[in-house]
Amino acid sequence: MKRFTVPRDIRYGEGALSALRELTGRRAVLCTGGGSMKKYGFLDTAMDYLHDAGMEVRLIEGIEPDPSVDTVMRGADIMTEFQPDWIVAIGGGSPIDAAKAMWIKYEHPEMTFPEMCVPFGLPPLRKKARFCAIASTSGTATEVTAFSVITDYRAGIKYPIADFEITPDIAILDPALALTMPDKLAAHTGMDALSHAIESYVSTAATDFTDPLSLHAIKMISENLVKSYNGDKSAREKMHNAQCLAGMAFSNGLLGIVHSMAHKTGAAFADLGAHVVHGAANAMYLPKVIAYNARDPRAAARYARIADTIGLGGEGEEDKVARLAEYIRELSGKLNIPPSLRHYGKDSYPCECGFIPEDVFLERVGRIAAAAVEDACTGSNPRETTEDDMRRLLLAAYYDTPVDF
Repeated sequence: MKRFTVPRDIRYGEGALSALRELTGRRAVLCTGGGSMKKYGFLDTAMDYLHDAGMEVRLIEGIEPDPSVDTVMRGADIMTEFQPDWIVAIGGGSPIDAAKAMWIKYEHPEMTFPEMCVPFGLPPLRKKARFCAIASTSGTATEVTAFSVITDYRAGIKYPIADFEITPDIAILDPALALTMPDKLAAHTGMDALSHAIESYVSTAATDFTDPLSLHAIKMISENLVKSYNGDKSAREKMHNAQCLAGMAFSNGLLGIVHSMAHKTGAAFADLGAHVVHGAANAMYLPKVIAYNARDPRAAARYARIADTIGLGGEGEEDKVARLAEYIRELSGKLNIPPSLRHYGKDSYPCECGFIPEDVFLERVGRIAAAAVEDACTGSNPRETTEDDMRRLLLAAYYDTPVDF
């Protein structure tokens, strides 16, 4: 038996934030990140709406990008002291992901972080609180997914938490929040959304329920991402909706090794001051993984169908797959995302090197590959991937060389 799970309610469109007035309860914690929601007035508005609903509100502020295990534990302590019956997270993927993990620890204080990371192994939630997620960025779709990504900075590894229990009860998609994104963030989150849609479509767990969501999200993103990056307000709203469709697809249809690699390289060079932004990593890895996965006949046919959906043309399956990989490279270029890890961190290309020196990358690539093979997303990749395959893919992504294995 299979399962398809999404939030009970998705509120979207202009003014959707006001849905907070309809929540019923006594206390709510409001989790947020680095300050943009406060800067643009949305945090105060959300607090006012919760007060209108008759609730006492406690803030958990300053959740960092790529939230840490320590942040999760501190937030859970605040929840344990305050005893909320609603957990509301507003902002990008980071505060929502962190709040999901805090929720688990609040409901089950006996659980350790490694126990929380066992795929689909969580005990039931909602005995103490329900969860509302308000997205301000257009990429992670964590407001509708069964996933959270938390970083262990001591190990230099991002750990996905995967369980339908952490699917939010309510998701709010108000386009006014998405308009606050700077262009670079719109680019990175947009490529994350495109990766979600493509990987969920070729995943071994794709179904009749996820396929239409994946394909329509791909079409919407292809039509609106560059326009959104360049400041088109209507396209920005379309991207906010498209990334949500992709999120519903991958939450149920899962992902593949593009995300496995991105999860394990994000914090791998943090000691150098080099954080590989998740969406940029996906953009660099996706063309390489398409070439690698296309040796699987089912995946090749599905990549070709994607190429047809967005009108890339081509004569035969192999040509269509090649055009899709090249399209993604060209799209990344229009968004000022570099083609390779070697160039990552520079604003102009070509260049000698970005943030990640060659000798450091070569010294660490084996460990990164081993960790990526063990990532939760690897199991649903359409082509079985060995540690050596993963290492060779990472090398191709660093040097921007062809994948022919």
